[in-house]
Amino acid sequence: MQTTDHNHQQHAPGTISQPAVGPEKLPGIRHIIAVGSGKGGVGKSTVSVNLALALQQLGASVGIVDADILGPSIPGMLGIPTGEPPAMTPENRMIPAERHGLKVVSMGMLTGDDKPAVLRGPMVGKYLKMFVGGVQWGPLDYLILDLPPGTGDTQLTLAQSMPLSGVVIVTTPQAVSLKIARRGLRMFEKVQVPILGIVENMRTFTCPHCGESTDIFRHGGGEQMSQELGVPFLGALPLDADVVTCGDEGRPIMVDLPKSVSARVYATIAAALVEQLHAAVATLKPFVWKWDSNEGAPAWLEGAVRSAGARNTPIGLLRRDPRTLSILWEDGHRDDFDVRDLRLSCHCALCVEEMSGRKLLDPKTVRSDVSPRQIVSVGNYAIGFDWNDGHNSGIHSFNDLRALGERTAAKSVENV
Repeated sequence: MQTTDHNHQQHAPGTISQPAVGPEKLPGIRHIIAVGSGKGGVGKSTVSVNLALALQQLGASVGIVDADILGPSIPGMLGIPTGEPPAMTPENRMIPAERHGLKVVSMGMLTGDDKPAVLRGPMVGKYLKMFVGGVQWGPLDYLILDLPPGTGDTQLTLAQSMPLSGVVIVTTPQAVSLKIARRGLRMFEKVQVPILGIVENMRTFTCPHCGESTDIFRHGGGEQMSQELGVPFLGALPLDADVVTCGDEGRPIMVDLPKSVSARVYATIAAALVEQLHAAVATLKPFVWKWDSNEGAPAWLEGAVRSAGARNTPIGLLRRDPRTLSILWEDGHRDDFDVRDLRLSCHCALCVEEMSGRKLLDPKTVRSDVSPRQIVSVGNYAIGFDWNDGHNSGIHSFNDLRALGERTAAKSVENV
């Protein structure tokens, strides 16, 4: 493998100016935004609903997926009847419910209020994919995903299978919430989902009778966390009894009390979020790439190179020749990988013992002519390979690929 740096605007040898791009997973949807925290009880669903309505008031078309499959709450907050299965298109795609101009899909629409969804992890992931990709959304500017608490199956399924534009982290100012919100944020960073910003919920309660303000859950923790972690702070919401009342009655505060303090803060948060999305760097679209024919090849966005760009964000992948995969990184560096080296560096459980890290793969058993049959994008953070020797369980994260390039370059220098 060879490594090179490219800081000028040229196309890689043997390429045309705009290689073919693989099909989008969600045609017609410009941005998919997750709302999460890692912790329950911080108001993610309330923020999701009112943020969606605030974006709509900016002139956008917006949909919501209640991604908390086991504990859906969005139908109640929007006054959508539960236990009434949605209509289906002739192509067997769900037609979302509509309320206050928002398109909505939730498990609560299938199960009702009192019937629990008793599902194992794989089935939760199946329903989640169906709620996102199996719905007739039509053109949308934003699809908001209201996540459940935690950093488990749902979050990982989304990160691996959806082209997320980013995530909004919701927290309250208290220490325990901030600590768990940090873990949630770090989880999304690990799988390279952009952090669009932090929202601090329930900051201050103002007595409607005497006007005195009290910081029940302390003050400013979310803002301080955003400064410490270097991520945007989108805004702080008050602890407002009207928000609770409106949500319980299916009339979100953005609709029922659009001139309230909380509604004005939501409008500010929505505007800040749009600003973050506009400032986001170019990323590759999801792809399914047939190696031999080059069908579905990802783009090579050399014009997106930035001197201060991310080291582990690819802006181009290229079949340089039948034995070489080239990756162009946002900081302008390029790595050229011999495909057999990639097969040998697989970290899956069949190739590396998970507990000890001991290598299980014997290089002598890997054919010299091994090559990919297909390469697919895995969320924003990795690519997966289907090899012509039958191996197909390996995922190479972009962090690992950049590190592999550096190690190989260092060995080349030592051998000179």
